[in-house]
Amino acid sequence: MSIFSDNIKLLRTEKSLTQQRLADDLIITRDRLASYEAGRNEPPFEILNRISRYFHKSIDVLINVELNKVPYEDLVNLDNNRILMPVVVDSEGNDLIEVVPVKASAGYLNGYADPEYIESLQRMKLPFMPVGKHRAFPITGDSMLPVQSGSYVVGRLLEGFQNIKDGRTYILVTESDGIVYKRVYNKVHEDGSLHLHSDNKVYDPYTVNAQEVLEMWEYVCLINTQEYAAEDLNLDSVMGMLRDLKVELAQVKGNK
Repeated sequence: MSIFSDNIKLLRTEKSLTQQRLADDLIITRDRLASYEAGRNEPPFEILNRISRYFHKSIDVLINVELNKVPYEDLVNLDNNRILMPVVVDSEGNDLIEVVPVKASAGYLNGYADPEYIESLQRMKLPFMPVGKHRAFPITGDSMLPVQSGSYVVGRLLEGFQNIKDGRTYILVTESDGIVYKRVYNKVHEDGSLHLHSDNKVYDPYTVNAQEVLEMWEYVCLINTQEYAAEDLNLDSVMGMLRDLKVELAQVKGNK
């Protein structure tokens, strides 16, 4: 856990804490804290959780994200001490959309908080996007017809459950189901869950505990792929469609 040991030293230093002061606050011995910082021992979950709450950083961030490589002020804070990598902009200050290709989606749960994984994603920009952090996710299956399997949904990051508008569609990243695209109803303040509905009524609604939700992305636009054969769908063809769309929009704007 070298990342964790580096992170805890960095966070302690940022707060100008001595090892003894931090150990006292965490209700552990100084020697035990020193062993964590030196990477000689790994803390049990109870202590990890205590450290997470103390520094307001999630456990997955503490053990997976090299915080010395990520500017604190650029991190996006989410519910339950979670954070997201900084918003990416181009040289002109325009927000860029990070594209999660089909092949990379399987590893998204492990990589969503990893700067190297996020850095490896291709990026694009569209002229009509609202302000915010955006990501494009591939859709699989037929639960949200007429959205075709293989299409991409572009979502804008939602930073809290209170921003959910009942009956609208969202991309959710959950610990149990991975990436899902559903119509969402917010019951967090009633029973601590979100109610997820498919537009294809063959599929029954179900609930997910709010604590399992890692990220939420509000639907912004759909990149439809119905005119493409399944074997032709890849990241390059999707990026091509987006470039064509940008050209079409520019032409419409020029004709006004």
